[in-house]
Amino acid sequence: MAKDGPAALELARSVHPIAILLDVGLPGMDGTEVCRALRNEGNWTPIIFCTARDDEVDRILGLELGADDYVTKPFSPREVVARVKAVLRRTDRIREETLVMGTIEIDEMRRQVLVGGEPLTLTATEFDLLTHLVGHPGRVFSRDQLLAEVWGYSAAAGSRTVDVHIAQLRAKLHDASPIRTVRGVGYAAEVQ
Repeated sequence: MAKDGPAALELARSVHPIAILLDVGLPGMDGTEVCRALRNEGNWTPIIFCTARDDEVDRILGLELGADDYVTKPFSPREVVARVKAVLRRTDRIREETLVMGTIEIDEMRRQVLVGGEPLTLTATEFDLLTHLVGHPGRVFSRDQLLAEVWGYSAAAGSRTVDVHIAQLRAKLHDASPIRTVRGVGYAAEVQ
């Protein structure tokens, strides 16, 4: 729990909570500024504003700044818990679009890959190939299956392109690469 706005912002950045209950009237930096800063950084953790202000204008402003819900004081703890659960139900589908394998995190919505918390630059095809493999952990795909499911065309185009892209991915991922070769069959991704 943070006692002022700057502490709340730092806590949200370091802890990575699944939801934030944010008082609009925080000292030092109010809740709307904290929310704005998080959203500008691309942090879309669900935020529920709590405030004594009950005006429609305040609620609309909070929602337009990126809050997911709004509760006014005084409120019952049961209502807050119910609102948090409702927000998490709505955002579960978004969280599922982040794949994790070992030190690799793939954010499908933003098409970003982090390795050990550091961003990794991939081509669109490399991203799609890695996402496909990591999205099906342990499943072995033949080159023909990968051509059909990632590139969207048949094996007539040649399976050598799969090998080239796998080699490029392994080079970029270094020791973090979860891709293994299954001799005579194809490739799979799994934590080693």
